[in-house]
Amino acid sequence: MNIKILVGTTHQTSMQVAQAIELEGSDVATIEVLDLQDQTIDALQDPNTVYLICSGSYGSGDVPENAQGFLASLQDTPTYLGHVRYGVIALGDQASYPNTFAQGGLRLDAALADLGARRLGDVHIIDVSETNEPEAAGAHWFRQWMAEQR
Repeated sequence: MNIKILVGTTHQTSMQVAQAIELEGSDVATIEVLDLQDQTIDALQDPNTVYLICSGSYGSGDVPENAQGFLASLQDTPTYLGHVRYGVIALGDQASYPNTFAQGGLRLDAALADLGARRLGDVHIIDVSETNEPEAAGAHWFRQWMAEQR
């Protein structure tokens, strides 16, 4: 299976989670990690790829700055994405931001769903205020998620 992990990050935690998944999951999938900085809706065109959104939050529950252009392209380009299969890891700090916890990843999920993309499984939320090892939590979830896709 081909997996593209699309990363929205402010403090690099989401990127570290994506890289841990890439290392840990290389025996079950071909994985490519992409920073959302230069990505648009066009990144979602391959029907043979499963996309994994791995995003933190920024400010008042916005997507990180590097993912704002990607989100805008989803919202501004009314394109049906029925061929897109995806998963979501949403990171946040519930202790510091209880009202906007993990909203960046959830906003990307909602934008994809609005365009007809099909999420595989539930959104996986990682609370960085509860774990010192978000990378391990992400890699563990990925193995379970992949097993469910077979």
